[in-house]
Amino acid sequence: MNLMDQLLADISIPKFVKVRYEMDHSHIDDVEGAVREALKREGTLDRIKKGDTVCITSGSREVVNVARITRAVCDLVKEVGGKPFIIPAMGSHAGADAEGQKGILAGYGVTEEAMGVPIRSSMETEVIGYAEDGQEVHIDKYANAADFIIPIGRVKAHTDFRGPVESGICKMIVIGMGKQHGAYQCHKMGFPNMSKNVMAFAKVVIEKKPNMFAIGLVENAYHQTCRIEAVPAGKILEEEPEILAYSKKRMGKIPFGQADILLVDEAGKNISGAGMDPNVTGRSPLLPTEPPFFQRIAVFDLTDCSHGNIGGVGNADVTTMRLYNKIDLEQTYANGITSAVPESVKIPVVMPAERTAIKFAMRTAVDTDWEKGCRIVWIKNTLSLSEFYISEAMVQDAGKIPGMTVSSGLLEPQFDEEGNFTGFSEAR
Repeated sequence: MNLMDQLLADISIPKFVKVRYEMDHSHIDDVEGAVREALKREGTLDRIKKGDTVCITSGSREVVNVARITRAVCDLVKEVGGKPFIIPAMGSHAGADAEGQKGILAGYGVTEEAMGVPIRSSMETEVIGYAEDGQEVHIDKYANAADFIIPIGRVKAHTDFRGPVESGICKMIVIGMGKQHGAYQCHKMGFPNMSKNVMAFAKVVIEKKPNMFAIGLVENAYHQTCRIEAVPAGKILEEEPEILAYSKKRMGKIPFGQADILLVDEAGKNISGAGMDPNVTGRSPLLPTEPPFFQRIAVFDLTDCSHGNIGGVGNADVTTMRLYNKIDLEQTYANGITSAVPESVKIPVVMPAERTAIKFAMRTAVDTDWEKGCRIVWIKNTLSLSEFYISEAMVQDAGKIPGMTVSSGLLEPQFDEEGNFTGFSEAR
């Protein structure tokens, strides 16, 4: 028995039940057809002339159906005589390395072979103008040389700032296409100013590059595409706030106001820019704590798609040696330097495995009502909220939540000799 197991031996992990949480799951099945319909809008595809080179952006997040949607856009551009190509638009991700960024796209199925167009990846940018405060506005050199630009972005609540625009089209234009330099120019003024600065920088790009239209994507709480909008350049600043408001209504949430502990099986850049979405966990390094309130958060693993980048894992209190061994400091710190938020790349307390991580979280959750039992929510990740587990002490609360049903009897978490979680079994 290791020292951590000895120190935490008196902590008993409670039993759990599985719950199902029904949210609005209306979505688009025929995404290619929806893209074609969206691009019928005046001021979008109709503005591309035969022979135009067309730069299409693709980002670093795991946007559902991204390969299908991007391929559909490429095919439609070809139909009107354009010559499309793709650029990675992801700021400093992949260690601010051009080939690394191309590799991230490949992980999502966005390859030259699958898309039928070239992918041109570079970290070089060019200054195309200046914001009102004199700041340089940069965009990718290939985008700057193109006759037409189509930024594609998922519109959603940002993890660390609030405003009329958050994650989405404007951010793709400014931070995605701005690469490391452009991203830092915007981040260095701080997240409280981020929405305002993103809009100000986007305004410059749009004015300098009017041969543009954007595609805004929205996903529902089940990580399904539920809205595809094509927005002409002159309408982006006006229309993105409404798309964002719609997106916030469709996002998933943990429907409890508070609990003692949140357990998260995996964090990752393909799940959220913050590894674990603060809009779900309630905890951000920059924003005030919001419901749901948790005394402690434990995260157990890092997705392979994160390529060792643990940005956002610093919002947790405790993790495992499994996650720790996957950390790539270059990938992580490049992101932390660019975002100017060192808190997000901190490493939590490291326990040998899940069992000790859970017990550590329980031991340090000092405001727990132990007579009623520890209140624990256990999720796979912050995108998977339609089914998860809650501890026995929360079962009565679950019955009061619209759309939530208990779908199992009492379950006991099982661990191997090293304390690694192996699954649930029926409680004896």
